[in-house]
Amino acid sequence: MTITRAEYCVIACAEAWRGAGEILASPMGLIPSVGARLARLTFAPDLLLTDGEAMLVRPDGTAEGWLPYRRHLALVTGGRRHVMMGASQIDRFGNQNISCIGDWARPARQLLGVRGAPVNTLNNPTSYWVPRHSRRVFVERVDMVCGVGYDRAAGARYHRIPRVVSDLGVFDFATPDRSMRLAALHPGVTVEEVREATGFALTVADEVPFTRDPSPGELRLIREEIDPGDTRAREVDH
Repeated sequence: MTITRAEYCVIACAEAWRGAGEILASPMGLIPSVGARLARLTFAPDLLLTDGEAMLVRPDGTAEGWLPYRRHLALVTGGRRHVMMGASQIDRFGNQNISCIGDWARPARQLLGVRGAPVNTLNNPTSYWVPRHSRRVFVERVDMVCGVGYDRAAGARYHRIPRVVSDLGVFDFATPDRSMRLAALHPGVTVEEVREATGFALTVADEVPFTRDPSPGELRLIREEIDPGDTRAREVDH
């Protein structure tokens, strides 16, 4: 059975919540959402899913509880929430930009704005999802720091960037200086492809593993229950 690149990305995103215990998942984007729901239905049954507003939801999107704002903030500031955000730019230390491209005083392009990125990154685990890995996104230095990286987070009690997932592979910061490391390749991708698409020097081991295959049961859940319309292909179409 052919496994698509999008499905490998779903698996890589789902694995961000493995072993986290009872924690609130806040996935942003189609593939992170499919991944969080898959985690809930398989290896993380105590994972709490939010609709992004005031409700806790089941994997099918129906409400299973109420999450008042004060409780949500307690989870955020107490390190019990794990958000997976997007990144218009991200650098070698995990600083993220979703605000503007170019000089912030006169930007060439205005984006979403800083939004909740500083609070997220300083107060709870924050991973990132990048559907199109390129030198425009993986840059030597972000134009504006929205999400805080390891080189700027000294003293932040709950700061942690568990992983960065792109359409090429999985990255972490398990290096002595907390710079980005290639942790896994999606099947069909080479180290050379990743290096060519990255605007800074990555740490790369002599042997890099591949993202694990989904089990038959996981494939069935993805294709028949969680995302039968194959919306995941909108973000990763190869």
